[in-house]
Amino acid sequence: MTATGTGTGPGPAAGTGIRLAAPAPGWSIAADVVVVGSGVAGLTAALRCAAAGRRTVVVTKARLDDGSTRWAQGGIAAALGDGDTPEQHLADTLVAGAGLCDETAVRTLVTEGPDAVHRLIGTGARFDTAPGSDEIALTREGGHHRRRIAHAGGDATGAEISRALVEAVRAAGLRTIENALVLDLLTDAEGRTAGVTLHVMGEGQHDGVGAVHAPAVVLATGGMGQVFSATTNPAVSTGDGVALALRAGAEVSDLEFVQFHPTVLYLGPQAEGQQPLISEAVRGEGAHLVDADGTRFMVGRHELAELAPRDIVAKEIMRRAHEQGVEHMYLDGRHFGAQMWETRFPTILAACRSHGIDPVTEPVPVAPAAHYASGGVRTDLCGRTTVPGLYACGEVACTGVHGANRLASNSLLEGLVFAERIAADIAATPAPQAAANGADGAPADGARPAPEPALSAPRTALPLLAPETRTAVQRIMTAGAGVLRNAESLARAAAELDRLHREATVAAGPTDGGEPAGAAATGSAGFADRKAPEPGVEAWEATNLLCVARVLVAAAQRRAETRGCHWREDHPDRDDVSWRRHFRITLDADRALTLHTTETAEFPPTATP
Repeated sequence: MTATGTGTGPGPAAGTGIRLAAPAPGWSIAADVVVVGSGVAGLTAALRCAAAGRRTVVVTKARLDDGSTRWAQGGIAAALGDGDTPEQHLADTLVAGAGLCDETAVRTLVTEGPDAVHRLIGTGARFDTAPGSDEIALTREGGHHRRRIAHAGGDATGAEISRALVEAVRAAGLRTIENALVLDLLTDAEGRTAGVTLHVMGEGQHDGVGAVHAPAVVLATGGMGQVFSATTNPAVSTGDGVALALRAGAEVSDLEFVQFHPTVLYLGPQAEGQQPLISEAVRGEGAHLVDADGTRFMVGRHELAELAPRDIVAKEIMRRAHEQGVEHMYLDGRHFGAQMWETRFPTILAACRSHGIDPVTEPVPVAPAAHYASGGVRTDLCGRTTVPGLYACGEVACTGVHGANRLASNSLLEGLVFAERIAADIAATPAPQAAANGADGAPADGARPAPEPALSAPRTALPLLAPETRTAVQRIMTAGAGVLRNAESLARAAAELDRLHREATVAAGPTDGGEPAGAAATGSAGFADRKAPEPGVEAWEATNLLCVARVLVAAAQRRAETRGCHWREDHPDRDDVSWRRHFRITLDADRALTLHTTETAEFPPTATP
């Protein structure tokens, strides 16, 4: 059940009292800052915090270099070229965001962006340069009126940025815990952040469930693309950061605005999981979108044709496909010639050829797939969430920069700029003495038996989903809340997600009062024979996916208009009078969602001390 409201909504989070069902931590370490995630946002925040003298621990779900950043192909956008200015970058970003960008946040991004990119170069990142020059080579992507996309390795920008940052982290000697899934936020008796619990998956520094105690936690966990059947996101992108923040009582916003990248290699109607991306930079260099007859259907649809903002291109691909009774269009770059494909887009060329398609000699079949969450955990300009001591940056965050649709290649820049801002804010806050020696007074440079810190009251364990439910969530979301949405499809998705939620609740068994959790609400004894799954990575991920799916669908149902990458077939027009505003969604102690609508397009302060 979802409650709704308007106006200012709740104040600072008080916590929900909900946590994932998991064993108690068997070990712990202490730090000043724990950064969760190892993409451009997480590693930048970690390096800057460490440089400011804060003992920093990096927790990452896979290896340090295995997050979403390394999959980024196109590049990083900034006003670096002659004749370009932050004001022009701002204008393009605001247009793409379809009326919901926070202009102050965007101005911060585009103004601080160029210097942040140069600091990234100083860290060791090597960008492609123009032939015979030391100047950074720049290209265009959708929605940009200027060539302002810096790239590396042709189409391997993310991999180069990841390489440079990982090497810097290792050179700095930062403590890292790899192959670790973060579980829940720890809070003290006053509701402030006190660290995280996490589970190391057998290949890290410790085994099993443990804790990192720290007064500052930076969520940089990436996106939630795995909530859909087909996505460009890696398998680790299961919405863990958003789900953790919701359980901790934080607000999330704009989750209905999921960007579907228009040109993903089409591998058939049954394709699931991570799909090969065909970077927007391919169109930026002059490739054409065509139908089976070779007609360029974007010409005349938008002034930028194939380089229109991503939501517009995705919609036109879907419209043309429906008109012709097919499931994909084509990207034609045959006029590039072999040399350009091999030097400018070697990664894409190899991916296509591995699937039996040669872009040099034939058009590439493409269709939209889930790519980027424009919304996330709501923050201010310093990355502070509504939970004191909890920060967020990168794709997990909602800074207000992207509005209803992210401008191409603004994602890496956002992670870079706001990670630096978070580190500056943390550095300006005196570190509690407890973090220097460990919460129990023991040295903090190694693992030790879990202490008994002054944490918040005991929490209620959230019923877990069976691991196989992950596929069910993905198919429900793809069918009901994908590129095309309407009231009927969203209602069906909400009902099916609610059924999965009820099944898990009943299977979890009796509460302290002896009645099966949620039994009164479900009135359904048919689930009683289902056994609750054992706590583990797959069950935790499925549970996190269900959590973010419910929020996404609730927001998509509420937003009765088409705006940016939220496309309602039954409400095809943008309605600024009714819907040029945001939703602020929280999770209640009874696991219901509460949705508050802002009065205007402006976000209220996060109000964290």
